[in-house]
Amino acid sequence: MGIIETILLVTAIAGVVGTGLGGLIGALLQKESNRVVSLLLSFAAGVMLSVVCFDLVVEAIETNTGIYTVIFAIALGVTATYILNYIIDRKTTPEIAHIDENHPKTADDLDELIHSDHLEHHVQKKDNKLSLFVAGVVMACAIALHNVPEGMTIGASYAADNTVLGSSSLVLAVLIGLHNIPEGMAVSVPLISGGMKKHRAVLITAATGIPTILGALLGFWLGEIGPLGLTLSLGFASGAMLYVVFGEILPQSILMYHSKSPAFSAIIGMLVGLLIIFA
Repeated sequence: MGIIETILLVTAIAGVVGTGLGGLIGALLQKESNRVVSLLLSFAAGVMLSVVCFDLVVEAIETNTGIYTVIFAIALGVTATYILNYIIDRKTTPEIAHIDENHPKTADDLDELIHSDHLEHHVQKKDNKLSLFVAGVVMACAIALHNVPEGMTIGASYAADNTVLGSSSLVLAVLIGLHNIPEGMAVSVPLISGGMKKHRAVLITAATGIPTILGALLGFWLGEIGPLGLTLSLGFASGAMLYVVFGEILPQSILMYHSKSPAFSAIIGMLVGLLIIFA
């Protein structure tokens, strides 16, 4: 099996299977539990912070392209993800009745995180198929903003290892697969709560992991260009995930469960990530 085939297989397991498993767990829950999902999301955020801070950024620095290049790539990832997320929010927010001047300036529920509330709004209004299709595309884009950078990290890591069975690449894929389980729950639970059949919600949730594969191919392609391309790939993916963690997942997990517990859950996630990376 060649390196491209390996990347496709590994990323499909981490992205599609990991997210689908989370969707199945969400479907098996008897009811939506903000406490459980909040703690799982913050744990996943902690795992991802370990991946970024103790693996990706270190690899980017070791390319010896200069610390300013690394910082630029990270800042570019943060900025691009923020702008894309802002565009999606600006399109969807005015259509949702409960999101007004009194609403927190970030998602405080699962359906807002993936914009399934926007799709549900059009379903309830019995809009035409084009409106439903556009709402579905918006939701897919919101999910892709999380998954594409994750895939880029796996692809760039394989480019850095330059081997089919790179140990650090496999470890990274395991961590991202672990991270995707609660994210899969974040997709399936609001879909099921909105009235979708469980089996369909699980299948759709698994399909949301497909952008991870596309991201992996992009990350590998950039990494193969040379040290500069590898730095840009690792740094951009790191910045994108830092924004997702600090700008979306952690604020939402705290709003869903008003407690210090999400902070401790994130710390445990970071320690688990450290253990898997260096053990």
